[in-house]
Amino acid sequence: MGINRHTETEGVEVVTVDYPPVNALPSDGWFALADAITQAGKNPETRVVVLRAEGRGFNAGVDIKEMNRDVGHTALIRANHGCFAAFAAVYDCEVPVVTAVNGFCLGGGIGLVGNSDVIVASDDATFGLPEVDRGALGAATHLARLVPQHLMRTMFYTAGTLTAQQLHHYGSVFKVVPRAELDAAAMEVAKNIANKDGRVIRAAKKALNGIDVQDVHRSYRFEQGFTMELNLAGVADEIRARFDDDLAAQKNSAPKKES
Repeated sequence: MGINRHTETEGVEVVTVDYPPVNALPSDGWFALADAITQAGKNPETRVVVLRAEGRGFNAGVDIKEMNRDVGHTALIRANHGCFAAFAAVYDCEVPVVTAVNGFCLGGGIGLVGNSDVIVASDDATFGLPEVDRGALGAATHLARLVPQHLMRTMFYTAGTLTAQQLHHYGSVFKVVPRAELDAAAMEVAKNIANKDGRVIRAAKKALNGIDVQDVHRSYRFEQGFTMELNLAGVADEIRARFDDDLAAQKNSAPKKES
């Protein structure tokens, strides 16, 4: 459990996220993920990094329960810094990052995927930002790298989701495969990249980042400022409390299984 890193084959390092039950990462998890990706890219033998996850879904964002347990804003600040570090680690990784998305990809998961170089997804994968429903903002910067501008705005305002097939239509997801074939599909792309000269691949990553039309670090940091404002104003606390109440009501109203 946690963040695991291993060398899969020559030139390919795999970073796996495993935080049951839904891969909602605590602050320490985001920092650990950032460190694993950064160190994998610094390894001179590495030519590509594969980012994947175990469990029901790729990523459910931050651990809201961690923030709810904090009477102040320390947990929120750490979560903001942790997410920023992890998203930046993917973007700034010295080699390309191939991300394999299974199941749900929500909130912080969009930040990771949007900053990736190549995205492969299972046919049951869905992508979305529920931030507005949680009293927060963030990762619109990264969603805008996956879909056209007006669709991004619609998704953000409504907290709606899109399927892997829809993102494949827009060209942001490279390949959609059955879940059982996801790891193999990601490795196929990774091995193709790893077969290239590592010096050229590292130069290519720098060049592509250098010609990007948007400064993803500055843009995301700007978004985070509004999340902090909503928390300082007490708005986020009210919305999260309603969210917890709704979950409790759903749990109480669920039909009980007969023994």
